[in-house]
Amino acid sequence: MKKRNFFYKKRFFEKIAWQKKLLVCGIDEAGRGPLAGPVVVSAAIIPPNSTYTLLKDSKILSKKELVLAYEWISKNGMHASVIYSWKEIDKHNIYQATLKAMKRAYLLLLEKYKIRLEDIKYLLIDAMPLKVEPPYKHKNMDIEYFPHGEIISPSIAAASIVAKVTRDNLMQKMSKLFPAFKLDKHKGYATKEHWNLIGRHGESIIHRKTYVRNARHTLEKAGQMKLFE
Repeated sequence: MKKRNFFYKKRFFEKIAWQKKLLVCGIDEAGRGPLAGPVVVSAAIIPPNSTYTLLKDSKILSKKELVLAYEWISKNGMHASVIYSWKEIDKHNIYQATLKAMKRAYLLLLEKYKIRLEDIKYLLIDAMPLKVEPPYKHKNMDIEYFPHGEIISPSIAAASIVAKVTRDNLMQKMSKLFPAFKLDKHKGYATKEHWNLIGRHGESIIHRKTYVRNARHTLEKAGQMKLFE
């Protein structure tokens, strides 16, 4: 497993793998930072020599572009997602929960599509140092992790799109169960409106207790908590 600098050209790893008629699996997450809701990790493989224009960082795509990109990935590629709840995040911490979910998403992808392990040249992860051992890694497979992965790798970008769309859809459904918190608007992130709603209604069962407690302590220490009252 190697940590790479982020100055590699776009599609650097894909070009190497695709020239050898091999595959690249990208892994990314959505929802590490919110005060409420789950984290979603997705693994994705796009067809060799893909040039679809919306394979970009999910954070810069519009809602319409996200839907179009998700539909393209679902039709032409392969993807699998794993959801870790707020309870698991509080129990294991977000770093460990994300790493566990990343490994599970990768294994789920292999099983879901019956992928031959030898056909995968690269396992690419956005920033997180994921470790995978045999029998789920072969000697010619390289595992790479680096920041700004969605910019460098369209495979990671595909994973980020799948993860974001999957999580956004979950938060839309949760908003109907917990309408007082308007989760469909902020998706659980620490916006001013969300803090005000927590102050008014208290925490719901889907709030990450450790996140809310730590964030409140940080804001109080900085004298900013009054902004949300």
